[in-house]
Amino acid sequence: MESEKRILTGKEKDEAAIRLLAKLKEQLRSSDASNRRKAAFNLSWMQEDGLEILKDALTGNDHITTKNAAAYGLRKMQGRMKKMALEVLNQGLKHRDSSTRQVSRSALQLLGQKVPAGSVSQKPAARKSRIREISHERPRVGIDTRRGIGMRRSRR
Repeated sequence: MESEKRILTGKEKDEAAIRLLAKLKEQLRSSDASNRRKAAFNLSWMQEDGLEILKDALTGNDHITTKNAAAYGLRKMQGRMKKMALEVLNQGLKHRDSSTRQVSRSALQLLGQKVPAGSVSQKPAARKSRIREISHERPRVGIDTRRGIGMRRSRR
């Protein structure tokens, strides 16, 4: 018995698309990196709906791994959505969350975009501490002669 393909009506297509978007949105927040990446790539092909979900994941209160996956999806946007995806990444540079700024900055650098220097506060360079010589000489005793502190008494 062969299974026949049913032609979906407009309403059924919309419901199927909503279910698919919900499934991809859930997979984007998955604990498995492979699933996150696949979901982000699939969302990059979904035009406006995919862009909206990826934008929410990047700017939301999600874990940094979800933000990285969302940035991957935004980088993979093609066609007319590419320009809008770049705008979302540029908006991410001005976001209040430091992980969003960091992810957006690295995604733009991967795309070969110039990132303004003032957009992300960078950690100050660690100061190099000088290596000091350690003296192997015994410290002199009796340096403070005014108070009589530290004076060694001699035995006579």
